Amino acid sequence: MNVNFFVTCIGDALKSRMARDSVLLLEQLGCRVHFPEKQSCCGQPAINGGYVNSAIPGMKSVIAALEENDDPIISPAGSCMNAIRHYPEYLAGEPEWVQRAERIAARMNDLTSFIVNTLGVTDVGARLSGTAVYHPSCSLFRKLGVREEPLTLLDHVRDLQLLPFKAEETCCGFGGTFSVKMAEISGEMVKEKVHHIMDAKPDYLIGADVSCLLNIGGRMQREGHPVKVMHIAEVLMSR
Repeated sequence: MNVNFFVTCIGDALKSRMARDSVLLLEQLGCRVHFPEKQSCCGQPAINGGYVNSAIPGMKSVIAALEENDDPIISPAGSCMNAIRHYPEYLAGEPEWVQRAERIAARMNDLTSFIVNTLGVTDVGARLSGTAVYHPSCSLFRKLGVREEPLTLLDHVRDLQLLPFKAEETCCGFGGTFSVKMAEISGEMVKEKVHHIMDAKPDYLIGADVSCLLNIGGRMQREGHPVKVMHIAEVLMSR
């Protein structure tokens, strides 16, 4: 299958290994991966900050970049995917762009749900020894409804034991610009999240949204916890 890869800003600038492993995983599963070179930021920071009108030129640029073909667009971050899916609402005053945005939004796929639901794969042959907790990001399970697919894939990782922990589905406090505007509240939320995670004493923290992992992992590092933080793509490429 031919697919497009939407790398996201964090994947491009901060977490290149996550982006690389996402592409390698798709290729391992038989996909031919195309990278639209003119792709750019989805505009989520500006949108979350209330500057929707200022973000519109960037949205149009993303739409144009992703119109190179009609193949599925795979994203390793639920938050960016959710932002693009809402483009038709933000462009409501321009009917032509609404139609173009709707076509792009319909082609967006989360990495894990694409693997499980479209490719029909639950076991990618991964192996990772140890115990882990999985943090379900708000964007992925609340906004996109992706709950079981990441867990299904992790359940098939050999030698990996998933541990439950208290308040798993509680927000980690990042929320994009929320962590800046409401820094004190955000800080208390991530402290609580880390407390619950450390009660489980895992070797790994796994997630499918890098922004959450940066937030939680940063707090863990400041508290001196030796837990390795991994995006699910990195886990699924472990051998």
